[in-house]
Amino acid sequence: MRLPTVRAAQLAPADPNEQPWLIEGLWSARAVGIIGGQPKCYKTFLALDLAVAVASGTPCLRRFPTPRAGRVLLFAAEDALHIVRARLEGIAHAASAEFDGLDIHVITVPMLRLDHQEHQQALQATVAELKPTLLVLDPLVRLHAIDENVAAEVAPLLAYLRRLQRLHQTAVALVHHARKGAAHERGGQALRGSSELHAWGDSNLYLRRNGQQLQLSIEHRAAQGADRVLLALKANPPALALEAVDQPPTDAPAAQPSCLQRVELLLADATTPLSQKQVREAVRMRTSDVSQALATLIADGRVIKSASGYQLKC
Repeated sequence: MRLPTVRAAQLAPADPNEQPWLIEGLWSARAVGIIGGQPKCYKTFLALDLAVAVASGTPCLRRFPTPRAGRVLLFAAEDALHIVRARLEGIAHAASAEFDGLDIHVITVPMLRLDHQEHQQALQATVAELKPTLLVLDPLVRLHAIDENVAAEVAPLLAYLRRLQRLHQTAVALVHHARKGAAHERGGQALRGSSELHAWGDSNLYLRRNGQQLQLSIEHRAAQGADRVLLALKANPPALALEAVDQPPTDAPAAQPSCLQRVELLLADATTPLSQKQVREAVRMRTSDVSQALATLIADGRVIKSASGYQLKC
């Protein structure tokens, strides 16, 4: 049986009134894609910033305009719900958005496995009912038990998310890790697992560190990207949020953060657990203040303590 065809000139043109961007220059309308990077590069902060921008219609990272606000559906597999709330509330404050009015729906099940048919069906039913403009899934490694290095196992999971996007006209942002030791590779090539992940994305965002600088690379399937956009994690209580900056963060004047914020920022930059003495010497504050800050961060679930020392929860 012959396949149907149509002459190129008879193909329907793009709707001139349709907005091509979900977030201008950062994420295409109804795009699927990856937010990637190595540990402690604030991938979750970036994913939540996209969520707040879309839900509020405010510029993402205080720079990239969001043409049309819409509902966001979020599953944060690694963070306690009170931490998700605190981070969203802080980003909303940084964006001058009303937190209580944000149309962000958080999936509260303890586990979501996209390699299980019943979980796929449950997520599809949720998307069908809520009709989100953006679906955020953070991170990929907690959403399956497949071998990420085997294309034949990765492809069906990505195909499911693509079908979800096309069926319900929703953008999908998937947080994923980069491979260790791949800091000098191109963002997409540094992603952990099969090359299917890089090829799948319509819009991909990659975070990496260059010395003390945090850099964002932007990649689109059908638009001009950008490289080495400088970002900084700005603390302005109660806000703690990423922000695009014109100068390296080390050169920019900043308000003095509290002891708790200085400790959290130090642990976020650390590549190995730190002892209390190392933390105190780095932040140059009294032992009692550092001890209280660490105790608060542990109680909030933002820091974990082990025999090796203290480290920020990813």
